[in-house]
Amino acid sequence: MRKVESATVRHAHKFVIKRWSNVREVQWHVIVWILVMGFLIAATGLQLMWYQQSYRTNVPARDGTYAEAVLGPINTLDPLFASTSAEQSAARLMFSSLLQYDNTGHLGNDLATGVTVDNTHTVYTVTIRPDVKWHDGVSLTASDVAFTINLIKNPNTRTTISGWRDVGVKVLNDTTIEFTLASVYAAFEHALTFPIVPEHILGSIAPASIRENLFSQNPIGSGPFKLKLVQNVDNSANHKVIYMSRNDGYYGGVAKLARFQLHVYDSTDAIVKALSLNEVNAAADLSMADIDRVNAKQYSNFSNSIQSGVYAILNTRGAITSDITVRRALEQATNVGVLRDQLGAASLDLPFINGQLTGDIPKVAGYNADNAKALLDGDGWRVADNGVRQKDGKELRLSVVTLKNSEFERDLELIAGQWRAIGVAVDTKIVDPADIAENVVQSILQPRSFDVLIYQLNIGADPDVYAYWHSSQATVQGANFANYSNLISDDALSSARVRVDATLRNAKYLTFARQWVNDVPAIGLYQSKVQYVQGHNTFSFDKTDNLVLPVDRYSSILNWAVGTQTVYKTP
Repeated sequence: MRKVESATVRHAHKFVIKRWSNVREVQWHVIVWILVMGFLIAATGLQLMWYQQSYRTNVPARDGTYAEAVLGPINTLDPLFASTSAEQSAARLMFSSLLQYDNTGHLGNDLATGVTVDNTHTVYTVTIRPDVKWHDGVSLTASDVAFTINLIKNPNTRTTISGWRDVGVKVLNDTTIEFTLASVYAAFEHALTFPIVPEHILGSIAPASIRENLFSQNPIGSGPFKLKLVQNVDNSANHKVIYMSRNDGYYGGVAKLARFQLHVYDSTDAIVKALSLNEVNAAADLSMADIDRVNAKQYSNFSNSIQSGVYAILNTRGAITSDITVRRALEQATNVGVLRDQLGAASLDLPFINGQLTGDIPKVAGYNADNAKALLDGDGWRVADNGVRQKDGKELRLSVVTLKNSEFERDLELIAGQWRAIGVAVDTKIVDPADIAENVVQSILQPRSFDVLIYQLNIGADPDVYAYWHSSQATVQGANFANYSNLISDDALSSARVRVDATLRNAKYLTFARQWVNDVPAIGLYQSKVQYVQGHNTFSFDKTDNLVLPVDRYSSILNWAVGTQTVYKTP
């Protein structure tokens, strides 16, 4: 051991200690060598990363979970009775239709593979896909389509879908169905967007009992997503979550998302709170006022115009608003530019969406408060000592009603202020559609319990506005809330419906528009917009999409995703 120790010490002195001084002589060369090697290693790593990036890319991830907040309530999942935003959203995700609107706002095929029309333009033959399955695996056929229409036509069903009473339906075979109209209706194809329900499940149920059937809580559809379960999170706040899973057998393709959750809330305040608590990663049904309360660092938002308009509808049978001079004065006292600027909304002066008419389009009288005052003065409405106009001992007092909605409420406040400025006394009322006790339809809309109604009208992709302005629709069940009646308007609206030639239809609608502008049954405020909020790592529809209705955002649902993943590029 002493010999080994002695030899070790000698070697240490000879090869380490005595040669340590040599390191100083070569240290510069060592440092340079280390730096060169480090550079070569770094360059190799960068080259490898660059090479990988040349054949790899980041794309929206697959199999994610999308949680979207929508406004309720949701009392049914049967699409035949959908009325609220939440119910309509669930229906669009879980059910199919013959035709649907694409992201350009045009009609396209869904279940249908083709639509042909005979020479009389009253018989439509629709062929459907042979590969469509219900979520339970049963084939969807033309019999299901006919069954659905017959349910809609039956008054005992009490569906929210209307307009099919005079349409004949005949099944030619499993993939072909024929519709026969009583007369020509140019916009008929737009009616083929109704949801289809399964005959093999509901066929044995009496139409009057379908609404209360278990199907309303546990539906079977044929859409891109199928129901998994419904969770009652908070009964007192009407907060529910509808869990849906991907339909891997969907005929239109397989969605990127594996799961879709609809979080239903009873107010926009609850939706904003849900966003702040990260309960959801996206939200619909918010107004511009609500957007201001959303954390911009956490979420991005955009707005899309839809084929709807917000109007101040004037009751032409009202005690005061039946006077056309008063209606014209109210129109000129309304500064719609202020509303549009605040909301960033497009103009809408006529009962049509901009672009639906061409040619010599009539113009409405613009904002002119002085002229509005002169019209009222000339009509005998004089300003009394209290600042309110009177005529024959009667005050110029109007009841103005709108729905509980931060956007509509802002409209109401601004318009009421503008009208008060010309001597009109305004009594305002805000009704909550979610409040069963108020029952907006029975207490406000059907009896026309208002002088002025600030309300949104869904115009749609076709300019057929017969339902809103023809005198035959000024009934309890009709949607002519202005009670508007004019022979020229009636004739133009009726004639336009039966004209298949686009030029002739346009001419008829121009005639109606000119008469409408002259009679002022309503004041066009602005074209409606939908606000949408989503997380920065969430992919949904595009802000350039042209939506007919808010639920048409789902036209691109197969491409929606949450998160990203790295994939190899295809050659």
